Amino acid sequence: MKFNFFNTRKQLVTNFESAKAFIMTPELELYTAVVTTGLNDSFYESGSSRLNRIKELIEKCNPTFVAKLAIYARTEMNLRSIPIVLSVELANKISGDSIVSKTVNKIVIRADEITELLAYYQIANGRTETKKLNKLSKQIQKGLVNSFNRFDEYQFAKYNRNTDVKLKDALFLVHPKAKDNLQQEIFNKIASDNLATPYTWETELSELGKIDFENSNVKSIAFTKKWEELIESKKVGYMALMRNLRNILEANVSAKHIEMVCSYLANEKAVLNSKQLPFRFLSAYRELKSTKSSFTSIILDALENAVMYSAKNIKGFGFDTSLVIACDVSGSMQKAVSARSTVLLYDIGLMLAMLLQSQCKNVTTGMFGDTYKVINMPKRNVLANVMEYYKREGEVGYATNGYLVIDDLIKQRKVVDKVMIFTDTQMWNNNNNNSNSFAESWTNYKRMAPNAKLYLFDLAGYNTQPIDVKQNDVYLLAGWSDKVFDMLSGMENAVSALEKISKIEI
Repeated sequence: MKFNFFNTRKQLVTNFESAKAFIMTPELELYTAVVTTGLNDSFYESGSSRLNRIKELIEKCNPTFVAKLAIYARTEMNLRSIPIVLSVELANKISGDSIVSKTVNKIVIRADEITELLAYYQIANGRTETKKLNKLSKQIQKGLVNSFNRFDEYQFAKYNRNTDVKLKDALFLVHPKAKDNLQQEIFNKIASDNLATPYTWETELSELGKIDFENSNVKSIAFTKKWEELIESKKVGYMALMRNLRNILEANVSAKHIEMVCSYLANEKAVLNSKQLPFRFLSAYRELKSTKSSFTSIILDALENAVMYSAKNIKGFGFDTSLVIACDVSGSMQKAVSARSTVLLYDIGLMLAMLLQSQCKNVTTGMFGDTYKVINMPKRNVLANVMEYYKREGEVGYATNGYLVIDDLIKQRKVVDKVMIFTDTQMWNNNNNNSNSFAESWTNYKRMAPNAKLYLFDLAGYNTQPIDVKQNDVYLLAGWSDKVFDMLSGMENAVSALEKISKIEI
């Protein structure tokens, strides 16, 4: 990889499985930790230890890199919490530098991120007294001043929630200057708790829930009509619609309204504008599978169509490029990405793998644990493919013998152009009778296929890799978003994620 973020010498360590591994530089380690974190418990690290490691890495990295990484995580990877963490910790590291205010200005894209940033600021600085947010960083304040002038009344009202730090608290603390009289009127409404109640699906259903209906049948009819009204209003956003598909089906809305839902779900422009992380489609698909409705199948089809639209911009490979795509289904991959999610790291790997294979013509797919097994799937039905893999993961066991993917190619004397592995990178060899390591297997394969390239898709962001990623045509990608495929395309032109981050303007 053609950038200078790697150590100039190898640093051999061991990973969480006590296997030989290679340590990363602070910048590369911070990048992988950031784009693969939801700040939740992971298999090997608790959320607090992950957060502490990120804070320690920030101290070791150049402030400009940290700022650009925060902007990249928010604008390119569509992450929300971790850019706030990076910005606040950066403010604690360097005071009085305009780089902080410029970063804050670029990562606050939704109105509620103003209050979320302040909430994290008081936590990060150990504020427990009555005035938890006194002595606010001047640069954070300056960045939030600009943010306040970005939103209209509806946007403020939509996210004006009864949280620890309220929008009114933020207004009084930040003291933004209104850009015009209309903006001043909005600020006055925030100060007096007089923002107009926004028309959203949450507020509409909440008000309906307060009514004391005559009986359950009358209540059911009222909720059916309300969901039909919400669908017609087009006020339900794309992500909200996906999260409520089960509720809509259970509300027994009409066939006409189901058709409207499907049309929106499978609308190419809506899909691309929604910027959903791929596993969101999987969550919706999985939630619906057990729903007993005659309309379930047509909505599942709409989700499959939506996923194909989301994959449309992925630059795949044609018949002249041969690929092997392998998914890690080990025990450590079977950990939820957050406490409230049913999606596992394993699911994310499968989802990204199936998205990629849907855009490739000459590809072999499989999964590994104790053993490695080839399981080829059709190009379409990405979500169904993931579910099929999910049902079959026990067929290969739960170790992390990723080297078997490479050894299988050596055994077959099969030369391929690219090997792509979706994993948490904690590779090892649980076969005591064989001393092979992942790095050794790749070295052996390169003797047979000198032009082959290896791509590791790091889905967990721990601090080691199973192979030295600065030699032998080994590439590292990280993250849960389909944006990693933009990085893949860039790497084909000698552009890495860290190089792209370095080009971001603050």
